[in-house]
Amino acid sequence: MRYFVTGGTGFIGKRLVRKLLARGDPTVYFLMREESRDKLPALFDFWGVEEGRVVPVFGNVRATRLGIADSDLDALSGNIDHFFHLAAIYDLNAEAAPQVVTNVEGTRHAVALAKQWRAGCFHHVSSIAAAGLYQGSFREDMFEEAENLDHPYFKTKHDSEKIVRDECEVPWRVYRPGMVIGDSSTGEMDKIDGPYYFFKLIQRSRQILPPWMPSVGLEGGRLNIVPVDFVVDAMCHIAHLPGRDRQCFHLTDPKPLRVGEVLNVFARSAHAPTMSLLINGALFGFIPETIRRGVMEMEPVRKIKDAVMADLGLPDDIMQFVNYPTRFDNRQAAAALKDSGIACPRLEDYADRIWDYWERHLDPDLFVDRSLRGRVAGKTVLVTGGSSGIGLATAHKLAEAGAVTLICGRDEAKLAAAKSEIAERGFELGTYQVDLSDMEDCDRFLQVLLAERGGVDILVNNAGRSIRRPIEASFDRFHDFQRTMQLNYFGALRITMGLLPSMLARRSGQVVNISSIGVLTNAPRFSAYVASKAALDAWTLCAASEFADVGIKFTTINMPLVRTPMIAPTAVYRDISALRPDEAADLVVQAIIHAPVRIATRVGVAGQAIHALTPRVAQFILNAMFRMFAETEAAAGKEGAKAPLPSAERLAMQNLLRGLHF
Repeated sequence: MRYFVTGGTGFIGKRLVRKLLARGDPTVYFLMREESRDKLPALFDFWGVEEGRVVPVFGNVRATRLGIADSDLDALSGNIDHFFHLAAIYDLNAEAAPQVVTNVEGTRHAVALAKQWRAGCFHHVSSIAAAGLYQGSFREDMFEEAENLDHPYFKTKHDSEKIVRDECEVPWRVYRPGMVIGDSSTGEMDKIDGPYYFFKLIQRSRQILPPWMPSVGLEGGRLNIVPVDFVVDAMCHIAHLPGRDRQCFHLTDPKPLRVGEVLNVFARSAHAPTMSLLINGALFGFIPETIRRGVMEMEPVRKIKDAVMADLGLPDDIMQFVNYPTRFDNRQAAAALKDSGIACPRLEDYADRIWDYWERHLDPDLFVDRSLRGRVAGKTVLVTGGSSGIGLATAHKLAEAGAVTLICGRDEAKLAAAKSEIAERGFELGTYQVDLSDMEDCDRFLQVLLAERGGVDILVNNAGRSIRRPIEASFDRFHDFQRTMQLNYFGALRITMGLLPSMLARRSGQVVNISSIGVLTNAPRFSAYVASKAALDAWTLCAASEFADVGIKFTTINMPLVRTPMIAPTAVYRDISALRPDEAADLVVQAIIHAPVRIATRVGVAGQAIHALTPRVAQFILNAMFRMFAETEAAAGKEGAKAPLPSAERLAMQNLLRGLHF
């Protein structure tokens, strides 16, 4: 038996070739582009046979006679028993023009060649898309009844099948697979398509919510999903049955699941929350089409939709499948497969393997460089307050990752020491002396920086001042609030505002603001410090919304307590559990790599939640802690005295709430 296969190097095609090779001792010829010749060793390895049994024929489905050389055309004339035509663009996102050339004209070229070769039978692999968005049950003997073929993929699959029906002069058979996904045994798939587009949404819900959390979703229409091994087995079996010419076969699931059920099946495989309440999407059908389209054309609505779809990697046209209206009658295929042992498996029985393969091999995040070097190499990064503590530890990591690393600070001696320290490791560091609490000095620094560097790609606002003093001891120290606000808020804001125009011109950039866990927990004794950081947090959220569509990202780090020179004067912190500077710098690295809106510890998030849900309880807890921890002598205005030894209760509280300000 001799076979010729177009699309034999594709996902379905190469599995069909392997299946055909297992039938006795056949010879399989497959169409291949000359520029893909280097793929041959991998293909032969996949098929597990010697080169003589499977023979490449070089050409292109877009060309007349498939672009095959005359010598090969003559050699194969009258020698092909089965001509399988699979070559097509299977992609909802593809432009219309290439789909017409490949799907429609390519089929016309294949049909003409089958006639020239006097092939025994022409097997055309179509798709359920040929039915368009038909309302109701679409039978295998239906074709002209297809409806709503506006989408280029639906249109070209319908038109290519029409060519076979109208122009093919050799016996033909048509196969319409459902939405083809990975192998039911291995989960193997070659690209993201069909239901895979929803996998990122499932993954995100798993990251945000615990698996037991109930949620609400759409029930939607029925998605006819089939694994690739079933399609190949069924097609190969039916192709060799006698008396089946000029028939169409739906290679579909006879019991398809609704959209919401499909998502829940994969959610269970992903250990993500399932949608316990499903609302039928058809309920939205009472809204007139003109109103729906009008709402979606509103600029704010369109921008929100586009942003969400892009974030989840969903194509624009995917939403039309939420209420997919077509059912597929597959009685002819079922009759042909009777007693063959070939049947479409239940999605629930192999979804685990599909999900596992996607998460290990196809998840788009796998192909994003998540290293610090991949994010900052060759880019200019400025760290304020970079001569010591968190800033210096961050500068070390940035310089090592290949960033053009700049730091600024007040003390020239410390800046020089930092530069020397990093130089000893073989890296470079740019330093700038500036007092960020002095607005005129900020402006001078910005002029120099912009003149020398033209701006920065990433700004880390790390410089800050902390004051630990209760309000009762601050009645005559209003300057404490002024100076913390001057540096922590106005200084950071002045630098950020000075560098944003250059980021806006490039339509890219990131601002990382080192805030405090105290903003989330509202720590007593830190009213001046927390208020200044809270002001910066609020400004950052406003700015992030304004610049969300121009490529500038903002990240706030609600940093827990870190053992730096800033907390050294506070005696009570000598025995307290705190992060090391390098651990804090790891949080900055995480912010730069992933650019989240916020980074916070579990203690900080828990504190924010308690304040939001039970604010009075939060006040009682914090007041008890406030009274538990004695005042430092410096805060009370007494110098020279030693802090009392911590009690067992205090030590227990400090270890339980690691990183919290006391």
